[in-house]
Amino acid sequence: MTKAPAKIRQSKISARLRITGWILLTATIALVAVSATARSISQLEITHSANEAVAQESAEFVRFAETGSNPSTGGAFESVDQMLSLYVHRQSLTTGESLLAVVDQKVVASEGASTAWVRSGTSTSVLPEELRQVIDGNETAGVSKTKDGALHWAQIPVEFGSQRGALIITQSTDQAVAALQRTTLAMGWVGLAGLLLTCGISWLVAGQILKPIRQVQQVAQEISTRNLTERVPVNGNDDIAAVATTFNHMLDRLQAIYDTQQRFVDDAGHELRTPITIVRGHLELLSDDPAERAATLRLVDSELARMGRIVSDLLVLARSEQPNFVRPAEAELVELMLDIEAKVQVLGDRRWQLVQIAEGTAQLDAQRITQAFLQLATNAVQYTAPGDRIRMGSNFEVTEEGEHVLRFWIHDSGPGIAAADVSSIFERFERGEGHRSGSNPHERAGAGLGLAIVRTIAHAHHGAAWVSSVKGEGARFGIDVPAYEPMTITAPLELVERT
Repeated sequence: MTKAPAKIRQSKISARLRITGWILLTATIALVAVSATARSISQLEITHSANEAVAQESAEFVRFAETGSNPSTGGAFESVDQMLSLYVHRQSLTTGESLLAVVDQKVVASEGASTAWVRSGTSTSVLPEELRQVIDGNETAGVSKTKDGALHWAQIPVEFGSQRGALIITQSTDQAVAALQRTTLAMGWVGLAGLLLTCGISWLVAGQILKPIRQVQQVAQEISTRNLTERVPVNGNDDIAAVATTFNHMLDRLQAIYDTQQRFVDDAGHELRTPITIVRGHLELLSDDPAERAATLRLVDSELARMGRIVSDLLVLARSEQPNFVRPAEAELVELMLDIEAKVQVLGDRRWQLVQIAEGTAQLDAQRITQAFLQLATNAVQYTAPGDRIRMGSNFEVTEEGEHVLRFWIHDSGPGIAAADVSSIFERFERGEGHRSGSNPHERAGAGLGLAIVRTIAHAHHGAAWVSSVKGEGARFGIDVPAYEPMTITAPLELVERT
């Protein structure tokens, strides 16, 4: 059962735009996440710095108060307001820090930007609400919300006899928060510019990545049933290059299939035209005379049989393009040669002589080797007369290149082959007619495909087909297949002849 093809969901948005969009979305999410994280960390640092500043100032005042002596006179403090005023005016404040000294609900001293307007003797009732809540409350530290931002504060009560006062330390974060907002805004503009740059680069990079895909599409559009030669350029070793390579391999297979089909059609049209013309012509002229009708039917039957052989030969040549055309297996060579010798007896009334048999085993397709040898034997019968001698055999040989081969050969006693025909005798539709035709009255015209099949089978075994002949002294045909393990060359058998 064939597997149903997967449905491909088509998108109206191009792949290049989708890639750019996803990269831009990822970069935007990353930028927003980084910005939010940086802002949160900065906010925490501002809060921590404000708390540290208030705690440090509180600790410094406590140490000052614990000394109990006036640094200006060296004597003891005379009052709470004297100690608080002296401490407040001696401090060097940081940005956003303010000090406010309060005794009996009146301001006795103040320093800092947020309390610069407060004069000594000012009643606490006119102070801002957030400061009044601190003074009136019982808490010693906290954070108040103002229109400008968070206000971190600490209140340190002081008692001197019957006098009660307090030092209020405040740390505003509005300037730090404003600076953070400006920094965040600048980062936003820089991030936006970065996103635009990322978008442009992503568009260019996506175009370069998808360029081989577009080339595949272009090649696919240019391919037609008569033009399969276009190929996709392959650059690099990445996944896109692998896709292009796979596509090119697919085109190679398609071209091979197309070439095989085209050759089959061309060969069939070339070779079947003559017998079809002969059959049609005789049928059109068919008379009522029984003898003539019988002769015509015999001729038609002969031509139809020849057409069947042509189609069979063409199918063999077409199938030779398939990877499983030969199926090598370990074959017993003596048994193979004796089986071939038995089969050639029915091909014609000849003196068949089995001269030599190679012993041992070899990796080959016994059926294809038998088919090739029978084609050679049929060819030998066509160019010999009844009773003529045909010798055959198999043996191991060492070629001039030093390669070990298994050789199957057959030697007829026919008219031989002219030197001009030797180089092309194994081509399709080549019969060597200019030198052999008419020289033997027993010759029968063939389609010229038998020797092409022999060569195809030899090549499928990574071997070769060959012929050696001297005009007038017969022809010796054979096929060599590789013998991958060196073997001893067998001595000729005592002559075995069957008639």
